[in-house]
Amino acid sequence: MSKVDPSDRARSLARYALLAAAAAVLVVLLSLGDGGSLVLLGALAGLAVCAVGAWWFLAHRGPLRVLGAGLAVAAPVAVLLLFLNGGMWFTAPAAILLWGVALACARGALRAERRPEPARTAVRPHRAPGRPVLIMNPASGGGKVERFDLVERAEALGARVLLLEPGTHTDVGELARNAVAEGADLLGVAGGDGTQALVAAVAAEHGLPFLVISAGTRNHFAMDLGLDRADPSRCLDALTDGEELRVDLGDVAGRAFVNTVSFGVYAAIVQRPEYRDAKTGTALDAMPDLLAGGAGERLDALADDRAVDGQQALLVSNNAYASSDPLDLGRRPRLDRGELGVLGVRVDGAAQAADLAVRRSLSPALTILTSRRIEVTADAGSIPVAVDGEALTLPTPVVCTVRPGALRVLVPRDRPGTVPADPPLDWRRIVTVALDRPGRRADR
Repeated sequence: MSKVDPSDRARSLARYALLAAAAAVLVVLLSLGDGGSLVLLGALAGLAVCAVGAWWFLAHRGPLRVLGAGLAVAAPVAVLLLFLNGGMWFTAPAAILLWGVALACARGALRAERRPEPARTAVRPHRAPGRPVLIMNPASGGGKVERFDLVERAEALGARVLLLEPGTHTDVGELARNAVAEGADLLGVAGGDGTQALVAAVAAEHGLPFLVISAGTRNHFAMDLGLDRADPSRCLDALTDGEELRVDLGDVAGRAFVNTVSFGVYAAIVQRPEYRDAKTGTALDAMPDLLAGGAGERLDALADDRAVDGQQALLVSNNAYASSDPLDLGRRPRLDRGELGVLGVRVDGAAQAADLAVRRSLSPALTILTSRRIEVTADAGSIPVAVDGEALTLPTPVVCTVRPGALRVLVPRDRPGTVPADPPLDWRRIVTVALDRPGRRADR
């Protein structure tokens, strides 16, 4: 059976995407008669009202918060009833379905058409370490160290395991440095991203390979390395059948980070002692003061030579995330570009919250860029900062930089998560692919 040429598949999917998108638009246009245009305008208004309600719920207390919650729930219900009463019970779902098909085909076309990326930092073969030392936090990830028998499995592979004692403070960095002084030729961590960063800094300092074991709660760093987050014991395969990646390491005020540094609203909430035991309740209690009450510091930043002023929240990441959605950043497709991702949020009221809900990444409420250095300032002498989820207070200005290729990461040769991120959806590119012809490709 002959294989389908990727270019032919991309062209076919691009054409299906354009046909489905055109059909969705046609269905909407056909519904504009008999008051359909008012229904559609009502749907957009409902989305805006929902966003306003969400803003009131987050930024206020008392009756206005209750009213905001009511609007956020009632607006989508009202839009649904509007569709039904306006005779769009068929056309609206049909348009949504067709648009979903168009998006699926468009993404499929871009994946099939995608050209090979410029070569990443080389994956290097790595011989098995002779004296690996692994630091494990038994409390991390709800007890994954015990649940997956990580201590026993690691020791069976010749590793020395240093087990942190729950409920007591341990200087993890000092523990790692002592292990190096005693002859460790690899450092690894089974724990959260904050602990990973502390030990990664020591490994980078001494030029040693670093092993990530996905025993934390979210394991963002492990995800972006392509590691198995469902079974952290598979990360130990790197000790016997591993390969080495060179990845970047972030730096904030002299402290390493592997994922993100947060400033502003989220960082202030993480500072609260009750946050660990009641995340949602603590956030809801703090939001009104931070968003509308003036308790939160407005942040100014200089990203390389670009000013980013008056932000309520800033997220600085070790390499940029594929998504620009502040509620769902997804993953970082690369960890070796030598750059920081910067996401700033500034919402000054209900109207801007509605604009953000409708326009998303196109809204002026969001600032999205990349930078090699970012300096964050505020009127206060020090500000709360969350470094890989760990709460800190740092003196201003706070400087974030990136150290390209500073970290040698040992990973298993077989990694389930090594799938390329979806390319950004570009309809102009879809049109180009759809109109492409084999003869034209041969001429290029």
